[in-house]
Amino acid sequence: MRHLLRYIGQRLYTTWAVFWFLVPFVLIYPFQWYFSRRPNGGGVVHALNRFWSTSSIFMWGMPVEIVRESAAPNPRPCVYVANHGSYVDIMLLFKTIPGFLNMMGKASLAKVPVWGPLFGNVYITVDRSSAVSRGRAAVAARRGLAEGKSIAIFAEGRISPTPGKELLPLLDGAFQLAIEAGVPIVPVSMPLNHMFMPDVEKDLRVRYHRLKIVFHSPIPTAGLTLADVPALKQRVAELLTGDFLPEGAVKPGPSTWRAPVPAAPQPERQPANS
Repeated sequence: MRHLLRYIGQRLYTTWAVFWFLVPFVLIYPFQWYFSRRPNGGGVVHALNRFWSTSSIFMWGMPVEIVRESAAPNPRPCVYVANHGSYVDIMLLFKTIPGFLNMMGKASLAKVPVWGPLFGNVYITVDRSSAVSRGRAAVAARRGLAEGKSIAIFAEGRISPTPGKELLPLLDGAFQLAIEAGVPIVPVSMPLNHMFMPDVEKDLRVRYHRLKIVFHSPIPTAGLTLADVPALKQRVAELLTGDFLPEGAVKPGPSTWRAPVPAAPQPERQPANS
């Protein structure tokens, strides 16, 4: 019975989370659609996205712990380098970073029905398998930094299959961009987002779970060259993995109303005859 009640509770909470993900979006979509097509409408669209993210996370009811190592505001512009463990990562960044935040996301995001074109019109999309796409994204990112717009990049390049436990190798792009633009890097870790919504193919799993985001102190890049990229990547990777927590080391499994079947006892191995 305990497992059945837990299963029902998870299904109800999933329905609640989906409902409050959709309601704010439906309310703001006409305004997003309009301003995403205006030459200078990106700031308005981003403000609407922040409202959407903040409203949804508030209605989901999870506690969100925000840790800022530096008491001073993060420099603008800068390059936020974040780990990637869940589709909730973008929403949490929108909620916790003030001002306009440029975002670099994979090209497939622009193909998501309804919302995708809005993302593609306002933010930067990149197909990492295409050198042309990577070049265009880098040019757009440098232009944004020159205009004073900070950018967030998931340097792993994709959602880690084992978030909270292992960090994928960080790609060079975010670090090269920061060095070439001469702006600081702000490492950002989100060690628990996958406990709320793990990335699972052909499944939607939502669990009530606290969230945490850590903004590390800015790392200056003035005076660095591209030869410093490997050391810079290692430094950031150590900061991100240092925030991993034991409770986030195991990705949540699928919901089930059945009690787990105890494993069959293994026969004891007999010592070999001498």
